[in-house]
Amino acid sequence: MLQSITTLFYIKRSKIDAEGKSMIYLRVTINQKRAEVSTKLKVHIDKWCTSTSKGLGRSSEIRILNNKLEKINTNILDLYERLRLKNSKVSSRELVDVFQGKVEHEKMLIKIFDDHNKMVEKLVGKDFAPGTLERYKTARMHVFNYLNHEYKLDDIPVVKVDLKFINGLEYYLKTERDCGHNTTVKYITNFKKIIRIAKANEWIEKDPFYNWKSRLKIVDREFLSQLELQKLIDKEFENERLERVKDFFLFSCFTGLAYVDVKKLKHNDIVIGIDGEKWIDISRKKTATKSRVPLLTIPKIIIDKYKDHPLVVNNDMVLPMLSNQKMNSYLKEISDVAGINKNLTYHLARHTFATTVTLSNGVPMESVSKMLGHKSIKTTQHYAKVLDVKVSNDMQLLKSKIEGDTTNFSDIG
Repeated sequence: MLQSITTLFYIKRSKIDAEGKSMIYLRVTINQKRAEVSTKLKVHIDKWCTSTSKGLGRSSEIRILNNKLEKINTNILDLYERLRLKNSKVSSRELVDVFQGKVEHEKMLIKIFDDHNKMVEKLVGKDFAPGTLERYKTARMHVFNYLNHEYKLDDIPVVKVDLKFINGLEYYLKTERDCGHNTTVKYITNFKKIIRIAKANEWIEKDPFYNWKSRLKIVDREFLSQLELQKLIDKEFENERLERVKDFFLFSCFTGLAYVDVKKLKHNDIVIGIDGEKWIDISRKKTATKSRVPLLTIPKIIIDKYKDHPLVVNNDMVLPMLSNQKMNSYLKEISDVAGINKNLTYHLARHTFATTVTLSNGVPMESVSKMLGHKSIKTTQHYAKVLDVKVSNDMQLLKSKIEGDTTNFSDIG
């Protein structure tokens, strides 16, 4: 059956508020049968043009109002077409009810995302780390902004998500949001979970990610060499602020702790280990996994150096940490003064611990992984590089063993 639809925005001049404004309504007519719905937008009656069904004038307020009305009109017409695909006959009342949310028509993408994030939020500290929630919230924000940017919509039915949508989101993140490749892939992977939820609940038939192929690129993580680390240890700063930041950075170089874990480090997190020495024993804030690290001499000295600092005494802190932003800002200044030609950031200290302090000195990968609090040794492999000097030392050990072995190798081959 052939249907025709018309839409009209209008105001009721008999119903105005104290400011002289009237509510704007949308009238939908399908095959001469009408239904109306409030747009929840108001306009001064002198600023309304009945003939064009728009706000009158060129002020920014009117332009914003007309853009919102245009978006509402687009959404109602798009919804009408989607309803017709499922049912050739659509009434004006049905269309308006679905538009208002009185009747559930299709599962909406952002609504599913919001429901998921609320669930994660309630399980933070139990099944999820705080950082996981933040990543999902950021991913949701990017998807929402992409919808506004590309489709001029606040939400879409999840069944409308296809490979084109996913590729468009990837392009948007890399261009409009200036995200790097790996950051983009991580956000889309978070988004992918929402689609898996929809597929598991049979809200969609096909997985739009089936043909999406994108992998994280292996990134060479910077770290301080033994020479650079020693240069930093030997450097003394007259500026108290720079000296503190240097000390806190070195603390992480020799413990492997991330900034957030050092900031929340309390005195009761330092325990006596199996060897009778002091150990740090914490649950990492990012992953909620255990991290147990024996205290080496340098971090012990640093802890003792700041034991009488007011923030340490009054707040049960191990170190009087600055904000991460300030730390990284001062580290750039420190790298210039100390003659270290690298982009010094606090997280680089963790890489230095994994590579220069532990692996290059013969600490096994499994032990390094445990101290870093990694759930998988693969994560540790991304942090730590096996240095050429370590390879050389290992081969020298092998050479000495072979040369000292009484086995006659002349018969081989």
